[in-house]
Amino acid sequence: MNCVAIDDEDYALQIIANLSARLDFVRLDAVFSNPVEAIAYLNSNVIDLLFLDIRMPDISGIELLRKVNTVPMVIFTTAYPEHAVRGFELNAVDYLLKPFSATRFEQACNKAQTLLDLKKNQPRERGEDIFIRSGYEEIRISLADILYIQSAGNYLQFILKSQKITARLTMADAEELLKDKPFTRIHRSYIVSNRRVERVERTSVTVNGKKLPLASGKTIEGFRL
Repeated sequence: MNCVAIDDEDYALQIIANLSARLDFVRLDAVFSNPVEAIAYLNSNVIDLLFLDIRMPDISGIELLRKVNTVPMVIFTTAYPEHAVRGFELNAVDYLLKPFSATRFEQACNKAQTLLDLKKNQPRERGEDIFIRSGYEEIRISLADILYIQSAGNYLQFILKSQKITARLTMADAEELLKDKPFTRIHRSYIVSNRRVERVERTSVTVNGKKLPLASGKTIEGFRL
């Protein structure tokens, strides 16, 4: 599991480096005390897990995540317990309150490795299911159950036949998950299941009785305007 640590305090980075070296499944590829340099690195490298301090002088950890193209799994590390709730809202894998023990660090890393293993073991031969991370859970979703996907700020809402699942993903992430599947991005904020479309008009698409906006120039396979 390749990791990156970001913290404005050098001694905190050294602690993470020392603890990571004890775990054979954790590889710390880089450490940064400068968040701006870290953003550039994250946007040009594939990272599994990010150890991230929340309160930093130039840019907060939460602001940093908004500037990263693809957000990896995150374990927040901070000395401020009031940030825990915010960390959980951002679907963090875990939250480490400084000073944390080696045992607590290993527990958090084990949790991240479990999530990564689930993702890697996602069955691909039939292409009928996907896995998304919602909060602390890796949830399997049947493509047949998806009605549409809606952007909601920094999150996506997967609208299913019987429930709604929120995940910290971008529309680009969803398009990659659904690549070569019968789904169409009809608008900057919506992706629909082609099989669930009931009606297509010039400016809207009806899915399960709900009208969704259709961007100019967009078409759906099997439907003609």
